Amino acid sequence: MFDLTGKVALVSGASRGLGWAMAQSLAQCGAHVLLNAWDKNALQERADELASKGLSGEATPFDVTDHAAGAAAVQAAQKKHGRFDILVANAGIQHRAPIAEFEAADFERVLATNLTGVWALAKEASKVMIPAKQGRIIMTGSITGMLGCPTISAYIASKGAVHSLTRQLAVELAPNNITVNAIAPGYFATELNTALINDKEFNDWVCDRTPAGRWGQLDEIGPAAVFLASDEAAFVNGHVLVVDGAFSVAM
Repeated sequence: MFDLTGKVALVSGASRGLGWAMAQSLAQCGAHVLLNAWDKNALQERADELASKGLSGEATPFDVTDHAAGAAAVQAAQKKHGRFDILVANAGIQHRAPIAEFEAADFERVLATNLTGVWALAKEASKVMIPAKQGRIIMTGSITGMLGCPTISAYIASKGAVHSLTRQLAVELAPNNITVNAIAPGYFATELNTALINDKEFNDWVCDRTPAGRWGQLDEIGPAAVFLASDEAAFVNGHVLVVDGAFSVAM
């Protein structure tokens, strides 16, 4: 079960954090993974790390806000490998400011990466998946797409929209044997969250607020992506899979 041997996957935001964790899990289950981010050198280090473990992957650098570059990458992958099976649209950015001080340019910048960038990659993936009559599109949402949190209005708006986009595309693409699902992570111990983890007050709040009593670990996000990418999840469509240690369902 959950064998991805021979499948080709593109993971955006794959140089670190959740994206890298998901990319590793897909590769461990047999997929050839196209590692995407804007930092070419960091991606090559990750590709070399996969190779050192006998896993298959390659660096595919581009900025997800450059839609032409994203389209070229998907088309090149399909041409080179003869197939394009899995898209994990994970790249995202954050900006924090009280709403009264939030600049429109910053709001638009977050949406350009977190929402429009996701939509654009899904669009390009659909172009090769529809003729093939198969495919898996997985988007990274967030529990903040369902819950409120001060100072991150753009991030929350983008992730809530990603959840809605997941459902819309699932309905549109299902007749072509393409599933579209999202993963909504809770608080995970990533490099980007190092400062928060080191902040004792915030760290204690996360651990107290999360019924599991801790932060999520990176090796706990990849299996969710593997499941949604697998043949076994063929009838799971339009779903937002929450991975948060029960944070979002606790009173």
